[in-house]
Amino acid sequence: MTDATPLTPLAEILENCAYLEDWQDRMSYVIELGKSLPEMAEEKRTADNKVRGCASQVWLVTHAGDGADPVLTFEGESDAHIVRGLVAIVLSIFSGKHASEIAATDALDLFARMGLIEFLTAQRANGLRSMVKRIQDEAAARLS
Repeated sequence: MTDATPLTPLAEILENCAYLEDWQDRMSYVIELGKSLPEMAEEKRTADNKVRGCASQVWLVTHAGDGADPVLTFEGESDAHIVRGLVAIVLSIFSGKHASEIAATDALDLFARMGLIEFLTAQRANGLRSMVKRIQDEAAARLS
């Protein structure tokens, strides 16, 4: 990430979600994670960076290191509070990992383990899948 604000570690997110039994508490936590997401510069909110398939506006920017299996980092942004939180979780899952790790990660399983998938509307779930696919497609392209 180009911003100094660190992402919440995935292990911490998983642990916190395990303690939150009520779906409203989980959604509040997701919103809080979104509030901690670094702001994306306006000039990065372009059509090329926009994620297709999301009902809300979502932008993702990929930064790749060098080599056959580069480390990828991501910036993300959304105009919706809950979706911004989902972006924060997606970035915690994938950012800072090698392309091969990203390609092999089942992010939707992680969201299910957090108890979040079943509470997402169909549109938000489709948007989440679109974000994950975009990131995994970027990782696969870097491995080619």
